Amino acid sequence: MSSLSPSLNQLEMRGNFVNRHIGSNPQQIKAMLSELGVNELEDIITQAIPANILNDEPLRLTETISERAVIKYLRNIRARNKVFTSMIGMGYYDTIMPAVIKHNVLENPAWYTAYTPYQAEVSQGRLEALLNFQQMIVDLTGMELANASLLDEATAAAEAISMSRRLSTNTSNCIVVDKDCHPQTIAVVKTRAHSLGYQVIIADPYQDLAQQDFFALLVQYPNSKGEIKDLSDITAIAHTKSALVTVAADLLSLVLLKPPAAFGVDIVVGSSQRFGVPMGYGGPHAAFFATKDDYKRSIPGRIIGVSKDSHGQIALRMALQTREQHIRRDKATSNICTAQVLLAVIAGFYAVYHGAEGLRLIAGRVHRYTQILAAGLTQLGHEVISRCYFDTIVIHTPNRAKGIAARADEAKINVRIIDADHIGISLDETTTRSNLRAVWHAFATATANMPDINTLDASLIDCIPAELWRNDAILQHPVFALYHSETEMMRYMRRLASRDIALDRSMIPLGSCTMKLNAATEMQSISYYEFNGLHPFAPLYQTHGYQQLFTELEDMLCDLTGFTAFSLQPNAGSQGEYTGLLVIRKYHEVRGQAQRDICLIPASAHGTNPASATLAGLKVVVVACDEHGNISLDDLHAKVSEYQDTLAALMITYPSTHGVYEESFRSICDLIHQYGGQVYLDGANFNALVGLSRPGNIGADVAHLNLHKTFCIPHGGGGPGVGPIGVCAHLAPFLPDHPVVEGVNPAKTIHGTIGTVSAAPWGSASLYTISWAYIAMMGAAGLRRATLVAILNANYIAKRLAPYYPILYTGKNGWVAHECIIDCHEFKKTCNVTVEDIAKRLIDYGFHAPTVSFPVANTLMIEPTESEDKTEIDRFCDALIAIRQEITAIETGDADAENNLLHNAPHTHRLLLDEWTLPYSRQQAFFPDHQHDDKYWPPVGRIDNVYGDRHVVCTCPPVSDYE
Repeated sequence: MSSLSPSLNQLEMRGNFVNRHIGSNPQQIKAMLSELGVNELEDIITQAIPANILNDEPLRLTETISERAVIKYLRNIRARNKVFTSMIGMGYYDTIMPAVIKHNVLENPAWYTAYTPYQAEVSQGRLEALLNFQQMIVDLTGMELANASLLDEATAAAEAISMSRRLSTNTSNCIVVDKDCHPQTIAVVKTRAHSLGYQVIIADPYQDLAQQDFFALLVQYPNSKGEIKDLSDITAIAHTKSALVTVAADLLSLVLLKPPAAFGVDIVVGSSQRFGVPMGYGGPHAAFFATKDDYKRSIPGRIIGVSKDSHGQIALRMALQTREQHIRRDKATSNICTAQVLLAVIAGFYAVYHGAEGLRLIAGRVHRYTQILAAGLTQLGHEVISRCYFDTIVIHTPNRAKGIAARADEAKINVRIIDADHIGISLDETTTRSNLRAVWHAFATATANMPDINTLDASLIDCIPAELWRNDAILQHPVFALYHSETEMMRYMRRLASRDIALDRSMIPLGSCTMKLNAATEMQSISYYEFNGLHPFAPLYQTHGYQQLFTELEDMLCDLTGFTAFSLQPNAGSQGEYTGLLVIRKYHEVRGQAQRDICLIPASAHGTNPASATLAGLKVVVVACDEHGNISLDDLHAKVSEYQDTLAALMITYPSTHGVYEESFRSICDLIHQYGGQVYLDGANFNALVGLSRPGNIGADVAHLNLHKTFCIPHGGGGPGVGPIGVCAHLAPFLPDHPVVEGVNPAKTIHGTIGTVSAAPWGSASLYTISWAYIAMMGAAGLRRATLVAILNANYIAKRLAPYYPILYTGKNGWVAHECIIDCHEFKKTCNVTVEDIAKRLIDYGFHAPTVSFPVANTLMIEPTESEDKTEIDRFCDALIAIRQEITAIETGDADAENNLLHNAPHTHRLLLDEWTLPYSRQQAFFPDHQHDDKYWPPVGRIDNVYGDRHVVCTCPPVSDYE
């Protein structure tokens, strides 16, 4: 055999995925290395990275697994999950995602690879989809305003409690929670209340509310056991006490039921999961949050609003951002950053596709089947104790609950065992007549005559009284009536997607966001029924596949980070921060040092850091940065000395938010530990450490990882995100547990845990298949190579742009980490060009802008990731260099000081409809890079942000407004 022949390993292509994931080929990598003056990728380590943070032992990860092998392995894992018919309820229901939505949104990179719509001009498609979602929530709840999603129903309820405290004038620190709220919601609210110093009173608000003093009331509608109750009296009582009333509502029931707003409540929260989003063993799902217009500046999360563009046309944007963590930091209304945009888009499209009449048929069928089921059980001699219900009933089964549940189990049906004497049954969109008969068989004796469905249906008297029926019209906007054929729905979704820039169109070089490839093989599993069809409270013996997946993924993450244990429960990076800080607080409490409540945070930190610290009940003290962008060691020494008896933690991002490897990281950690504190590592930039450094081995005590960044879960236009936390051994006993499912934290001790932080035991469980597949296909060597290429790409960009834009911060030997910051502030002085002008001009070149004015005002932070090849990176650099030349033309007077390419950007097709009067050519405006093929045409001109915030409209505008 010739010595030039490929080896057997090469022929087997086991590591082929690594080359698919990493954008540049070996020749391109060599060219970039040469530009930087180094020979090999491994040379980057000595050039850029401090020696004292490097791994001292190899990873234990397996060798690279091929894409085909991963698909086969995951097939075997999912076969270990047993998907029964779920009648458990408790906020999770089986549903049917229309195939047209599944194929064109869930499985379409134009939707799932997009980023949060900070650059509104290139985000009009998903902004419209989110506005549809908000309109749907406003219509169904009856409230005046809704946001564009939160993380899950339980955390939305906790956010409502925090908002109630801000708005209520009642000085009590008590919250009354309906005992018949979902248990996971009660648990999450308790965790939040404990950290903020509130007292939770679990009670029956319909019996003894008048005797309580409280600032917030939380009730479920219908409640967890299915009962529908009139909320008028308890709302009136609460308002006499200046308390706010929050209703956790079932969205499908609101199609038929009197809306919460009609009772006068203040806030409505819930989950949109049953609008076409699979249960996914817990997530991800889009929660909703609706309230009164008067409270719009206190609402948590993103709100999509209507504004106008430079042509006077309607344009959409994120409204009232001054409430949010990236601006208000520790004074923000919430720590929420990533929400659940992709799932909100799906839920909104579900309503668009079915329309009001379709939803009424679905909800009506669910309710009718539930009444027929109840009537049949009564005929069989069982006592149905539910009297007024939508889809859930409770059956009295004295000492027989487990036996009947076992018989249902034999029929592959899961029911809810409330206690030894009561069973709960919830029906949903997927329920069939055969399901009703199977339930009757589980309850019937051997000689019983089976009820007849048609006979029972003919004699039904509805259990819901007239005063609790909905009597107003819903979903009257034309968008909910136009797209009921699959053809029109398909075209509508394609039309919206074409308005946006996602990774399927070009690189998205957002610093601190890691917009890397979400490979198709990684994404496949989220569509598999054995992964997405499981209820999060299904018996554990039915979820062995998931349990195997969790164990293997946790082992992978522990190996990569050096931590001892992981919790997969936090369902966003912000939730990971909050959870990690609660773990630190619990650790100090158990050690008798509960007074430790100071959290040190560098001035450069992401806004979620101070917002999360405040949410965890800690006091934020800011540590200054020096002229090099590093943590000021002098200021840090002063702060730890001043707060030595109350220091709880330092939150630190590494590499720093300024995009450099700070050489003092280990000494900083040692100093914090010396003064009794713990080190919280924000894992936002872990993409620059994977395979090179383990945070748990170099001083970090706890860290969250953004799996939607480093480990390839897609951003989805602003969610889903996942933020699991890793901890060292001394913190493992305090990781979250769950009130419904046992064994979520096997390290739990008599001291207890921090409680529950998300509705589902393992958070957004179905997404973990993506990260598992990515790690398995990359292997130890592939992950290390990806990290080095990410660093290479960032430094190559810095080198190319340095002659035109100052690189604000560098580290060792003048290198950056995985991202770089270019300084644009001088242009404002020289020619009145702002960093926003540059961002908008990049749209004309077909690019989404880098991160604007974060972490430093008047800068652009650029992160290319390892997935972009040299050709795309050069195209991006060429665009920025060309823009710099356009700026020079303004500076020298060759271009008009006001009427120029940058101030007028982006240039839309509307400019072609009138006589061309601009002082530059159409070629310069529309085709500055001379690339005429696949031109991106921005659908709107520059959006007027001030107008949008002064004229706040957060529902779908009438069609006449577009004319």
